[in-house]
Amino acid sequence: MQKSTIQYLIINCFLAIVLVSCGSVTKNYTPKKLDRTSYQIPYFSDSKTDYIYKTNITVYGHEMSGIFIAKKINDTTHRIVFTTEFGNKLMDFEISETGFKINSIVSELDRKILINTLREDFRLLLKKDYILQEQFENESTDIYKSQDGKRDNYLFISKKDQKLEKVVQSSKTKEKFTLTFRSENDIFAEKILINHQNIKLKIELNYLKSE
Repeated sequence: MQKSTIQYLIINCFLAIVLVSCGSVTKNYTPKKLDRTSYQIPYFSDSKTDYIYKTNITVYGHEMSGIFIAKKINDTTHRIVFTTEFGNKLMDFEISETGFKINSIVSELDRKILINTLREDFRLLLKKDYILQEQFENESTDIYKSQDGKRDNYLFISKKDQKLEKVVQSSKTKEKFTLTFRSENDIFAEKILINHQNIKLKIELNYLKSE
């Protein structure tokens, strides 16, 4: 990744946030009686596994690629490393639901608004346990609402195979970003898409199988 590309990322995305309003996440779904009170996501939960993904980031039509590596280092914390495709480390941090520690970061990425955005993205991506308060449905999907401080998380679960299809994080007035999962099993997701509604940022993760 060239230095100019990183600077483009900073200038054209994270320093130019334009907020947009939207309707309720559940406006096209019917309320129903809650059939469970909690939900556990299995992805990224095995401490013996290095979860390695080819990463493509699209920012205002500009694309950049690299490698994303996640590893569970204890019961509450994951270590995340971003590198270029040539193995040069861009960012190394440890993250939990309550903690965030930067081990190293290149100077071009050391911007508060960028770090805060990635922290929220990957904190939700790696979150395992959800306490559920409400449930909605349509013909094919159950939606579960889980409050997380001032934000609400909505889990979309397929009725056909009970797999988690996406998680939407929302404030009281607008959707913030969506995690979409494609999984062939219940161990890991082969493809993950992080798509922001308030900035033109999309992060695509494609699982790299071990040789």
